[in-house]
Amino acid sequence: MARHKGLSFYRRKKKISSALLREIFSWMFGSVVAVFIAVVLVYFFGMTTYVVGTSMDPALRNGQKVLIDRFAYVLSNPHAGDVIAFWPNGNKKSHHYVKRVVAGPGDEVLIENGILYVNGEKSPFEDERILDGGIAVNPLVMGKGEYFCIGDNVNNSEDSRSANIGAVKDADIIGKIWFRYASGNTQAGFVK
Repeated sequence: MARHKGLSFYRRKKKISSALLREIFSWMFGSVVAVFIAVVLVYFFGMTTYVVGTSMDPALRNGQKVLIDRFAYVLSNPHAGDVIAFWPNGNKKSHHYVKRVVAGPGDEVLIENGILYVNGEKSPFEDERILDGGIAVNPLVMGKGEYFCIGDNVNNSEDSRSANIGAVKDADIIGKIWFRYASGNTQAGFVK
């Protein structure tokens, strides 16, 4: 008897080959790795905060959004000149303070006749005459894990000179400010 060559409504069972399974697992593994890397990058490098006040003018403006690198100080410590975000006195109910590090552990800070001295030398980070030396009118020596931080707009800044803030401790530092978004007449770019 001759077999009919017309339409057939019977489906053939498809076999799943090992090559197809490898391809599927390869895509799944790649997706999981990509998501993991994205989460790590956002956690460490993508935390954002806003600058509150005019203490960092002209480098950073009031209300300007900045990115914080939380990984920067895992393997190293802040250096003089770094702009950091920190909790004032560890108060996590406050907004993040954004200031520039001018002295670190073991450094002596003194503000005399409106000039900031670090270890007896004029600080390269402050050219403006400081009207209020605060607690730094007497020599201060930074302890282990302590940093003296001031705003770039020094005469309009609540910073380490204030007794209620004082030296910033390692545990209170959130991270290094590394990028600023465009705001008003300030262009987006890396923070120096």
